Amino acid sequence: MVQGTPIYDICTLSDFKQHEILISRFAPYLDHHKNLNTAHRHTFYHLVLFTNGGGSHSIDFENFTVKPYQVYFMIPGQVHSWNFEGFTDGYIINFSEAFFHSFLLNPVYPESFSFFSGDTKAAVIDLPENIHQKIYNLFEEIIEEFERTDVQETDMLRVLILQLFIIINRLNDGRISNGPASYNQTLLKNFQKLIGQHYTNLKLPRDYADLLYITPNHLNAICKDMLGIQAGEIIRNRTMLEAKRLLINPQLSITEISFMLNFNDNSYFTKFYRKAEGITPEEIRKNILNVNHHE
Repeated sequence: MVQGTPIYDICTLSDFKQHEILISRFAPYLDHHKNLNTAHRHTFYHLVLFTNGGGSHSIDFENFTVKPYQVYFMIPGQVHSWNFEGFTDGYIINFSEAFFHSFLLNPVYPESFSFFSGDTKAAVIDLPENIHQKIYNLFEEIIEEFERTDVQETDMLRVLILQLFIIINRLNDGRISNGPASYNQTLLKNFQKLIGQHYTNLKLPRDYADLLYITPNHLNAICKDMLGIQAGEIIRNRTMLEAKRLLINPQLSITEISFMLNFNDNSYFTKFYRKAEGITPEEIRKNILNVNHHE
């Protein structure tokens, strides 16, 4: 993964010896990690339920207003920052990619939930009032279990957290069916995964079509049908997102960023960026850093 912003793992954020899971009430967590209000990213999955507070938070440069009984989910690598107003509290759960691997027959099962897709629109959910108490009670049970020391505590945590995911996913949108994914859904998901792994060195749809054992026309048709855009645009969007993630780090020069993203030279990167965003990388950096400074 290309790096630029500060990156934290669970060990960095925890005083405990548990490297795969960290659970806390949000107010003391926030008080203990004041540096986390500036843009940063994690190596782990991250979710927060707000029960008190206001202000805003940003995930991959999309801003959301903080509300009580709003929950948000993040996957490893996403950039986010906070700008809270007044006392803010709730619950936080951080867990590693390996946390469910030894427990589930399908270790990538958590990825089936739409809020862990990396799509910010599906990742921030305002919970309806009729389940506030139910979700509150479940988080309290998770906190209580995390503080236990018996051998089976971790498995019980996994059960409770999966219960939380399923309840929220049912509310979220219902787009994830209980049945097997269609062939095209599987191809699209695999295409998106491959982009995440290779976007710095594979730039063309035909490169990914070869890895998926399909034709470029077939790949384009799937993307157009399911997302409304062509495969090339999906690849470019991923490159643009990483460029923005890197541009918020003032210690990296534009030239360094262009090489990190595997552009031949700085001018080609600037041309690519201007075509996609309508402004230069220098201008977007100035805009982003001005917003962070005023916050």
